[in-house]
Amino acid sequence: MRLLKVATCNLNQWAMDFNFNLKNTKESIARAKAAGAVIRLGPELEITGYGCEDHFLELDTVTHAWECLKDILLGDWTDGILCSFGMPVLKGSERYNCQVLCLNRKIIMIRPKMWLANDGNYRELRWFTAWKQEEKLVDFQLPVEISDALSQKSVPFGYGYIQFLDTAIAAEVCEELFTPMPLHAELALNGVEVFMNASGSHHQLRKLDLRLRAFIGATQNRGGVYMYSNHQGCDGGRLYYDGCSCIVVNGEVVAQGSQFSLKDIEVVLAQVDLDAVASLRGSISSFQEQASSKLIIPSVSAPYKLCQPFNLKVPLSSPIKIGYHSPEEEIAFGPGCWLWDYLRRSGASGFLLPLSGGADSSSVAAIVGCMCQLVVKEIENGDEQVKADAIRIGQYRDGQFPTDSKEFAKRIFYTVFMGSENSSEITKSRAKVLADEIGSWHLDVSIDSVVSAFLSLFQTLTGKRPRYKFCFVQVDGGSNIENLGLQNIQARIRMVLAFMLASLLPWVHNKSGFYLVLGSSNVDEGLRGYLTKYDCSSADINPIGSISKQDLRAFLRWAATHLGYLSLADVEAAPPTAELEPIRSDYSQLDEVDMGMTYEELSVYGRLRKIFRCGPVSMFKNLCYKWGTRLTPSEVAEKVKHFFKYYSINRHKMTVLTPSYHAESYSPEDNRFDLRQFLYNARWPYQFRKIDELVEKFNGDQENLAVASDNSGGGMGVVAARAGDPDA
Repeated sequence: MRLLKVATCNLNQWAMDFNFNLKNTKESIARAKAAGAVIRLGPELEITGYGCEDHFLELDTVTHAWECLKDILLGDWTDGILCSFGMPVLKGSERYNCQVLCLNRKIIMIRPKMWLANDGNYRELRWFTAWKQEEKLVDFQLPVEISDALSQKSVPFGYGYIQFLDTAIAAEVCEELFTPMPLHAELALNGVEVFMNASGSHHQLRKLDLRLRAFIGATQNRGGVYMYSNHQGCDGGRLYYDGCSCIVVNGEVVAQGSQFSLKDIEVVLAQVDLDAVASLRGSISSFQEQASSKLIIPSVSAPYKLCQPFNLKVPLSSPIKIGYHSPEEEIAFGPGCWLWDYLRRSGASGFLLPLSGGADSSSVAAIVGCMCQLVVKEIENGDEQVKADAIRIGQYRDGQFPTDSKEFAKRIFYTVFMGSENSSEITKSRAKVLADEIGSWHLDVSIDSVVSAFLSLFQTLTGKRPRYKFCFVQVDGGSNIENLGLQNIQARIRMVLAFMLASLLPWVHNKSGFYLVLGSSNVDEGLRGYLTKYDCSSADINPIGSISKQDLRAFLRWAATHLGYLSLADVEAAPPTAELEPIRSDYSQLDEVDMGMTYEELSVYGRLRKIFRCGPVSMFKNLCYKWGTRLTPSEVAEKVKHFFKYYSINRHKMTVLTPSYHAESYSPEDNRFDLRQFLYNARWPYQFRKIDELVEKFNGDQENLAVASDNSGGGMGVVAARAGDPDA
């Protein structure tokens, strides 16, 4: 038996904070060595942090990365352990995203990334060059200060693997695993037994299974040990990197780290038998045949042994059951951990949330409550870093620290119900009950006097006073423009009041610092533009801005039971309403009526538009199949036109959308993810004409089929019915 103990890491790095990142890297190495590991893998670009973005274009960033690596190599950190460090490297005029493999205070090899992530949230081609010289290792001259310090002038650079005396090891960096022709296939044929994948992979609802299936598939039919390391936490942007570092042997997961955690460092260990890899490969005839005619990949010789001989005292790691979270748990823990990182790193003293008692703001409140519960639980588990951060943020004195989530929430979380004459007592009551369950410091404020002051000022300036228009009937005598303007005044006043309270309430309560304002618009409202520009959707950060209404409602049902906030069941059951129009006995303002579409329909539109890249015509065709059993083509056409009209006239709102936690693949977020224009011809004359032509053609086909049916005595009846039912 060739026994090998390996370690991979979840690290909560912070982009551009080199001191913090270096500390985490060193601590992870120390823990791996203490456990007896001889290989330690860290996440992609761990020294700089993954999310440096255009800072990667600065020479300082590359220089500081080398300085940190030198600090590691001048100590005893790499003695007796192969370590892979992620950092940017300049080679001539080219900048590469690299894994630097080090052992015994020397650099063994530098492996540049060959296939860069450049879609969705990723823009690696903006900052890095992909290594194009496949099957080639070149000599790389180390920077002078590194060369002098290490007494090492050059190092092999490029695509290859390291051949030790008892095994072969190679790197495969993040995106390279997911390419149509992944590198691990040809590396396995060259005898590589251990694959090290350093990654910077973000959380997205229901995404983890895709990632784990890729790890399992990489070694299931060709054997091998697959090590995966990932960032975990908010390193400075909208993404939450969700860890889940793991170790897979011959297609079976033997070790898995947490997906959501407040820990800065988590080391995942496994003891594996490399003879099991050799045995599997030797038993697969096709593997033997393909290996005999393989493409030769260059290697670097390392005259060291990594494996231990057979030892009964050393237990092997056995396959484990993969741990998955439900989508409701992902909504609780992902944004909750992201909020904690943002809070502790921003210098803020807490959060302030305009709490309306509706589903969206109540979801945000519940997520903050979940964050408080996680903090207290982690302190109980002995995490000193979480404890120190909580003491600082909560401004505890005399050795006190959080022991109760509601008490902690009272210190760091303000909720404000900003009611008007249009608000109901029911939503006001729901907000108060939920605030009490969570423990927030709750305020109840009426904005009517401020609204009246604005309207009086407007009347003084113009001589006119706007009036509501109720349900498209001239009850109050106002027009659509007046009605919308009166709603927007309320919404924007709430935004101004929220920021004023966030900055001044700590001063009122003799607390230092400031509070961050939380937004609560969901992904479907952003897509439709069903929000007022610079209203309560305008905040510092928004934990649910990329989560659908349907998922939020499921989360509310879950949170009522699992987080202990029982009032959320009533919140979820209530129909969504903005409460910006006057309350009437025979009329209630409802979101879905205002929008002219349901939240369920919005999710469908969003996925077709973004994930399946459908324009109006393609969306119409798809929905004719999807909805053909209950809607005619004309009705589908009207729905598609209605969506694209309001999507396009409101797209400008996405340019100022509050930075949101990214969780959904159809997010319309303009700044990083959904790069589309914001000035459209909202009539879509060409596209809508093509839809009309298709509807007309379809109607004509129907008439011809009906005539044919009549002439044949009914023989075409079944065909005609099916022509009008695309799902048949």
